Amino acid sequence: MYVKIHRSAKHFMVAVCDRELIGQHLKNDTCGITVNASFYKGEEADEEEVMDLLYGATTANIIGKKAMDCALKCGIVDPSAIIYFGDVPHVLYFTL
Repeated sequence: MYVKIHRSAKHFMVAVCDRELIGQHLKNDTCGITVNASFYKGEEADEEEVMDLLYGATTANIIGKKAMDCALKCGIVDPSAIIYFGDVPHVLYFTL
């Protein structure tokens, strides 16, 4: 998986995606998404590293089956919030 951290004064955003999705444009019946390398492609990370970063994130953008498995194991994602592009899961996570 790739993990890229985006920081601002108030937020620690983690973008996580499965490696094979970089550069792909995915669609469903209502919308589409391009998995841009400039946003998602940071460092390669294993499941434990991804989960550690997700625990500390104030926001996260997660796409892909492996990435989503990490988010679900962390307990930060409500499965009903996941949208699908074909069989590829995507979710946005925010803390309040």
